[in-house]
Amino acid sequence: MSVVFASIGMSLDGYIAGPNAGPGNALGDGGHRIHEWALDLDGGEEDRGRDDADEHVVREIRLRAGAYVMGRWMFDEGGARRPDPPPFRAPAFVLTHHAREPWTRRRGAPFTFVTDGVTTAVEQARDAARDKDVQVVGGATTVQQCLEAGVLDELQIHLAPVLLGSGVRLFDRVTAGGRRFDTTRVIGSRGVTHLRYRVSDT
Repeated sequence: MSVVFASIGMSLDGYIAGPNAGPGNALGDGGHRIHEWALDLDGGEEDRGRDDADEHVVREIRLRAGAYVMGRWMFDEGGARRPDPPPFRAPAFVLTHHAREPWTRRRGAPFTFVTDGVTTAVEQARDAARDKDVQVVGGATTVQQCLEAGVLDELQIHLAPVLLGSGVRLFDRVTAGGRRFDTTRVIGSRGVTHLRYRVSDT
């Protein structure tokens, strides 16, 4: 069965976006600093001449994802507005309160809009992924819903050595003690520490 995993950047003080995050400012003020380590990475199947730990992690994530689950805000900011080539090249399932027909962008995979909850979205994504895994790409509320519903198998946090002071926290709405996180991998580089956890019931 497909592994359902989330991969998300975070500051040292626990924020995945800075203050004043919103439409048109998805990462909030200063939130781009969390992802500076990844700016010159490609993560594609071809060797682009860089072969370090960060490139390996990005490539691994991209190649294992056979479908995506995301919130409507993530779709608006990262799916619909991004120029070609599209960032999501496998079927994506968007959590929303408003039903609409599936949408496919040029050169991209379809976006299906799911109105009856995260569990249904994950089930549909598992079917679409076939022999690959399902990546939950955010935002924070979507990851929180997956944790609360018990459908997230793995959590990857890319911990950047920056402090944001305020903003959007990943675990604000997660029930304390409801999940166990077992460390399965730690990879460090100059700009980020990649942490991987297996998620299970306590």
